[in-house]
Amino acid sequence: MPSIDLETIRIDKWLWIARFYKTRKLAADAISGGKVHLNKQRIKPGKEIKPGASLTINKDSLTWDITILGLAKQRLPAKDAALLYEEDPESISKRQKQMAILREQRELIGFNAPEHKPNKKDRRLIHQFRQL
Repeated sequence: MPSIDLETIRIDKWLWIARFYKTRKLAADAISGGKVHLNKQRIKPGKEIKPGASLTINKDSLTWDITILGLAKQRLPAKDAALLYEEDPESISKRQKQMAILREQRELIGFNAPEHKPNKKDRRLIHQFRQL
């Protein structure tokens, strides 16, 4: 873990640094929307956190229950960011089960990703079809 001299940091910044969200704005929106709880209570994006705090993060129908181990001043590579927190073993197994269920559902409904983006001709056909 990188040596850090911080005692507290804003929760939205920590979520961005730990790579749970791509931007601080997305992290702040998730916190404001009730998707992130600190010690099982709703919080605001400006809330200061310390190592040892317990977070519950709900994102894309998946849930993480983590304990904060460290703080950083800036965004870190993924390998280093993973050292900033520890996830509960129950949370890991539960999330893996959720991911397996989502995969099975996609297979059952026959979800196939398109082979390519529609070109100009394809888009015209799509627009004609929608106008019918």
